[in-house]
Amino acid sequence: MNNDSLVFMIGLGLGLGIAAGLRPFLPALLAGALGSAGALGVKLAPGSYSFLQAGWWMVAAAAALLIVYVIQLRLGAERFDAGAPGAALAGIGIGVGALLFAGTLCAHGKTAWPGLIGGAAAALLAQSVARPIVSGARGRLSDRTARQALTVYLDLAALLLAALVCLLHPLGYVAVLLFAWLAFVRWRRGESGRYAGLRILGR
Repeated sequence: MNNDSLVFMIGLGLGLGIAAGLRPFLPALLAGALGSAGALGVKLAPGSYSFLQAGWWMVAAAAALLIVYVIQLRLGAERFDAGAPGAALAGIGIGVGALLFAGTLCAHGKTAWPGLIGGAAAALLAQSVARPIVSGARGRLSDRTARQALTVYLDLAALLLAALVCLLHPLGYVAVLLFAWLAFVRWRRGESGRYAGLRILGR
């Protein structure tokens, strides 16, 4: 594999990591289906991560998606996000992001462990940006149905991002830069607010 194709695979892995950080199940299903079909340059086999395009894996991902929706409907979106289910889902997102990136590298004969680190980091970056935005949006909505619907929108956003990255792998780099910029903006706003509070207290 030449350097250009490696760059493309890294872009794909990063983009899938970002998408999995938003919501893991639909990106995992899309990548598995495309890998199984050998479409759009998505490849997850052969290698140790071939299970990512296996039928049982995709069935498990679909079942997990359904279970998460059922639990969220019973608990409510706010309690789900703030409790153990939300923490577990975040962990799954990090794990899926790591596996998809590592599987992409492994299938092309490259060392997989950098993909585990890169995919997990990309998913963490996405979560650091998306979770406060979703939480703030839910807090501003008075209708319970609308608050629940935000989860559907987040799933669709994750699927759309994964599809775009699969279609054009270098978009993964763009996604990372965008989310890094959003994280920086959020950090700067937090710092500005903290310093403003200190100035007020110092008067």
